[in-house]
Amino acid sequence: MKTFEVTIRALEEGGEFVLGVKDTGTHACYMIYGTLKPGEKGRLIKPGAGHEELVLAVKGDIGVTGKENWTLREGTAFHIAGDDECFLDNESSEEAVYVVAGGHSEGGH
Repeated sequence: MKTFEVTIRALEEGGEFVLGVKDTGTHACYMIYGTLKPGEKGRLIKPGAGHEELVLAVKGDIGVTGKENWTLREGTAFHIAGDDECFLDNESSEEAVYVVAGGHSEGGH
């Protein structure tokens, strides 16, 4: 079993790291670990055709903007699929952390 340093990789890659096929060798699923600096806005969440994602606020409350505007409270998740999109905003003075668990919809790959 292989482990992955997602926190370090996210820092190295500008705040977000996609753990996917390059690391796992499979298209079946992927995970995104992201951090938002205090005041950072506009992190795009868009699964794309044939994909679905669950977005979880791990640390801090995260603003969600797009068709609707609301707050994703720490410990809460939402589902998004296909070409739907939204943006994540950190309006607090502390770093926020989120995790996205994604996979392929039927016929996605």
